[in-house]
Amino acid sequence: MSADVSAWPIWPLPFASMRDAKAAAKPRPGRGLGVWLLLAAALLMSGCAAVSVSSVSPALYLAERRGDVLTTGHLSGAAQEVARVAGIDDCGEAPDSCRQALAQAEGITDEQRLSALAELWLQAALEADRPPAVAPEAPDAQPAGQGGDADATAVDAWLETARHAWAYLFLTRRSPGDRAFEDRQTQVRDYYNFAVQRTVTRLFHRYARDARAPGAGPSTGDAVELAVGRWQLAARLESPSFAGDMPLPQELLPASSLRFTGLRNTYRRDGFGAPLVAVLPPAQGDPVDAPFTTMRYPAITALLTFEGRTLAEVLGSHRVQVRLYDPYRSDRVDLAGVPAPLAANFTAGYGLWLARSGFAKQALRTLLGLSDGIVQPQVQLMQPYDPERGIVVMLHGLASSPEAWVNVANEVLGDETLRQHYQIWQVYYPTNAPLVLNRRNIALALQQTLAHFDPQGTAPASRHMVLVGHSMGGVLARLLVSDPGRALWSVLPQGPAMAAALADDPTLQRELGDYLDFKPLPQVDRAVFIAAPHRGTPFAETGLARRVANLVTLPLAMLEQVNDLSRRLARLPPMQENGLPLRLPNSIDNLSDRDPFVRAVADLPISPKVRYHSIIGREDPAQPLARSSDGVVPYASAHLDGAESERVITSWHSVQETPQAMLEVRRILREQLRSEGAAR
Repeated sequence: MSADVSAWPIWPLPFASMRDAKAAAKPRPGRGLGVWLLLAAALLMSGCAAVSVSSVSPALYLAERRGDVLTTGHLSGAAQEVARVAGIDDCGEAPDSCRQALAQAEGITDEQRLSALAELWLQAALEADRPPAVAPEAPDAQPAGQGGDADATAVDAWLETARHAWAYLFLTRRSPGDRAFEDRQTQVRDYYNFAVQRTVTRLFHRYARDARAPGAGPSTGDAVELAVGRWQLAARLESPSFAGDMPLPQELLPASSLRFTGLRNTYRRDGFGAPLVAVLPPAQGDPVDAPFTTMRYPAITALLTFEGRTLAEVLGSHRVQVRLYDPYRSDRVDLAGVPAPLAANFTAGYGLWLARSGFAKQALRTLLGLSDGIVQPQVQLMQPYDPERGIVVMLHGLASSPEAWVNVANEVLGDETLRQHYQIWQVYYPTNAPLVLNRRNIALALQQTLAHFDPQGTAPASRHMVLVGHSMGGVLARLLVSDPGRALWSVLPQGPAMAAALADDPTLQRELGDYLDFKPLPQVDRAVFIAAPHRGTPFAETGLARRVANLVTLPLAMLEQVNDLSRRLARLPPMQENGLPLRLPNSIDNLSDRDPFVRAVADLPISPKVRYHSIIGREDPAQPLARSSDGVVPYASAHLDGAESERVITSWHSVQETPQAMLEVRRILREQLRSEGAAR
């Protein structure tokens, strides 16, 4: 705007001139309206736009910079700016024409064009994904994604979103590293990741439907070909832990859609790809009667890569690779020649497993010997077996299950260093069985599981195992690393009658020896005992505990394991002080500080190769430590001489769920890594 300012007074003016100017500025009758009309006309004829300024809050500033169609439902400021530069005023009226015009517009960079097109295609995909309202006269109408045409339309839009985002990220002049601090790249990466998530889950439902149709071929394998509209897709399992033996999942769920209560943290890794959780059929791939269960809810990260080396080739091709990775085994991938971090969610699969397990109800039924309980220990693998990672074995306590470790396991796997070096096995065992029976069966289950995955016993996973046991699980962990020699034979009644019975019945001696003579697990060289009643607890003798003990029974399937031994013991003459015949104690009997077996194992020597640690709860910190208790287990029972470390935490008996205990477990596992490194 230009204006003749020669007649305007110039500052500073002499005071007299100022008085003259003020006088001249006084309105004169009949002239005010005319002056304002002349000024308005002059402004209109000048063709200038008035510019004003205002301030915005930091929150509004960030919302304007980072809000987009994915977060607010409206196009981002960056996309609108590109459209205006290209001479497009409104993309809402005719989105197809807008995308075509933007693809051909001049005066904008490839980065601007591709990022805007990725967002516009995302807008179209979200619209195509929205289920249409079902009219009353058409009750059988299918929502979007269920019918063929609607499904192809939505998949096409999602693939176009991913393709343009891919082209922006990897095929423009600047690399992702050059744009590392730009908000726009973060937005476009999110468009790509979300488009991958929606594409892969839609394709899974389409493929699963076809694969399960009558007459369909096998649904397993490491590669799948699929055509959707104009697109040709090939899906492939990239990680060794998946390849060749992963069955068709029952479900494929986006990890971002899952929220959990009861977990302190959700651990993720930012990067490229869509973190998913596969829900596998039960017991697929495991041998019949195997003592282990492979993870039914493995974490998977999906990527889409597009055929072509140049921008023109990628935008002109409709061939796509769907690549599926195990994020525990892969943390970086090569994308169009650029090494990039692989996105991951390390909590979602674990949380879904616990949420759907029904462990709490089953553990209670097991304790009472009811149906639908368990009768044998089961080794639960928390992720696909990795021969290069050490194994942490967790054993829960009485009337409990793997849910006892809900946050401990999550915190270990959430630690990047520990996750790279460890895998977690949780032993789920029947807590109504006596300690001698559980010790024998748990040791056997662990050995058989190791033999299945590492028959030669040469993998790093088969060495330097760590046992972590809580409460009764801590007592069992100690038995698994102890060498009793002949010490446990003292739990049997002593005297000539028993000596004669053993001498006369070699079979009885052999069967008893199967439970009383054992060796430490050779693979274990570290153990953590948490609130473990090594010397029993008087709590087991309280009225409540005795009433519960009277309800504890062994189911028939478990009794069959020791049937011959039970019959032989029952035929012996009464040898106890109360005149009753010998019998197998239940688990609550074994936890009493009066129990002969617990007294006998209290001083068993732990293998000299095993370093061990104690984590002990103290309910009342004002109580002298020697007389303190966690409400169930006295300190005097949980304390072990010779422990490499002992951590006392103000807590009730479930001390393993405290943040301090979790940090201590993580510290011990890091110490184990350092000792392994020093030993090499």
